[in-house]
Amino acid sequence: MSSGIQVADVLIVGGGLGGIAAAQSAVALGRTAVITTEGPWLGGQLTTQAVPPDENQWIETLASTTYARLRATIRGIYAEQYPVSPYGRRQRPFNPGLGNVSRITHEPRVAAVAIESVLSPSYATGRLTVLRHRTPIAVEREGRRIRSVTVRDTRTGNELTIDAHVVIDATELGDLLELAALEFVTGAEAQHETGELHALEVADPLDQQAVSWCFAIEHRPGEDHVIDRPASYAHWRDTHDPRWPAPQLSWEDLEPPTLARRHRAIFSGDPADAVAPDGRDFWHYRRVLGAANFDGSIPDVTLVNWPQIDYWEQPLVGPGIGPAERAAAAVGARGLSESLLYWMQTEARRPDGGTGYPGLRLRPDVVGSEDGFALEPYIREARRIRAVFTVTEEHIGCEMRDGRPVEQFADSVGIGSYRIDLHPSTAGRTYVDIDCDPFQIPLGALIPRDADNLIPANKNIGTTHISNGAYRLHPVEWGIGEAAGVLAATMLATGESAEGVRARHLEDVQRTMLQRGVPIAWPRRVLDEHALFLSAQR
Repeated sequence: MSSGIQVADVLIVGGGLGGIAAAQSAVALGRTAVITTEGPWLGGQLTTQAVPPDENQWIETLASTTYARLRATIRGIYAEQYPVSPYGRRQRPFNPGLGNVSRITHEPRVAAVAIESVLSPSYATGRLTVLRHRTPIAVEREGRRIRSVTVRDTRTGNELTIDAHVVIDATELGDLLELAALEFVTGAEAQHETGELHALEVADPLDQQAVSWCFAIEHRPGEDHVIDRPASYAHWRDTHDPRWPAPQLSWEDLEPPTLARRHRAIFSGDPADAVAPDGRDFWHYRRVLGAANFDGSIPDVTLVNWPQIDYWEQPLVGPGIGPAERAAAAVGARGLSESLLYWMQTEARRPDGGTGYPGLRLRPDVVGSEDGFALEPYIREARRIRAVFTVTEEHIGCEMRDGRPVEQFADSVGIGSYRIDLHPSTAGRTYVDIDCDPFQIPLGALIPRDADNLIPANKNIGTTHISNGAYRLHPVEWGIGEAAGVLAATMLATGESAEGVRARHLEDVQRTMLQRGVPIAWPRRVLDEHALFLSAQR
């Protein structure tokens, strides 16, 4: 096993959306950056985890410049390379998959290509290096400073130590927090700690949102693409969790805000319809290729990230959870997804009284794997830093604010908008789904209490178990990364710690964010529009 040493201004461990945005910001501000990522693709939840973007309704006009460029690049690939139909060309804006969840549902593979395209100028400077198939295994720490991170090549076993002035933890689980023995939080805090309306009475570090192993399928009626019966199929077919209205392998689930029982079939009308007749089926929800958009040579393809594959039997981090437990949870999540597919192919009830859709066919090309299942499980929750400022439900949750305007943070470095959306948890809790005002990203949530040169850039920022439910989606993670990169560059320019930058150079950071096309406050019209919407809902 050989080892080596590399040096960079900024080391970004983790290749998700936050890591990419951080690298772009740092390089644009004249710094060298190294990204290490565990898989073959950059993009995290958008690519390797195969989750189409969940975005707010204003994203087409109020996205940051770099996030807008990524979205435009994705659309451009389809417009320039795909046989788009007259129907598709009339769309404004163009939605490749015609999915309900987003205005730009698309193939993870195309997102991976688009990410490489938008990073090309950064590569061309010679200041950005990406090291793939690397997992962090050790952190060298000196007091409050991270000196280096050692990563291992998962293909060869070779190790590389990377020295950096600033280290950004953009991993999916906040891996560097544990490796560096920094303070962190997992799971759910107690109400007396956070003061949150929906917090637990007693803290539970193992109460974490379910993970999901997504997969891509098309439907070929009259063909047989039934997979081998999964080893865990009987378990999942017969499991009926007490918080769930039916066995997990069924078309019955819960409406998150009300917890009312609901039924949604896989298809509503013709799967290839541009829009589902009632808007309520599973097929159209996360569809990433909409056949109506193309010339007849490209079929409908959908990504399965549905409630039936929420795996809640084992948390991924926390007391007593190590690599063996995480591996077992991954196996469990994968087995659940395989079981859902097999059930849909063989035993699922059809509206015509028959059973099974044997024509459901996995699409490995869409997700970049050999079997059609995503390269990694979709992770909703991670270790979180003990931050100098922690965002709580009281800052952003409509019910708790009881008509008061959303909190305005003096140190805002970005914006986001998403409901507080917590999936059923590993501790037996059901959905927590709370209206949430369009919010800001405070710089203090990106600064650990006990480290001077480590910055989080994923789901590991200073949020609570509750508020994480709003800060965990694609555009917000990107915005966190943009701020992390600017913070890192400012630290290097001033010689300050992260907390020192916030105390003495906040205006410089905010000015740089605005110059880079990153909104740091919502227009008043948006806040007023959202307030009117909530009032009408009541």
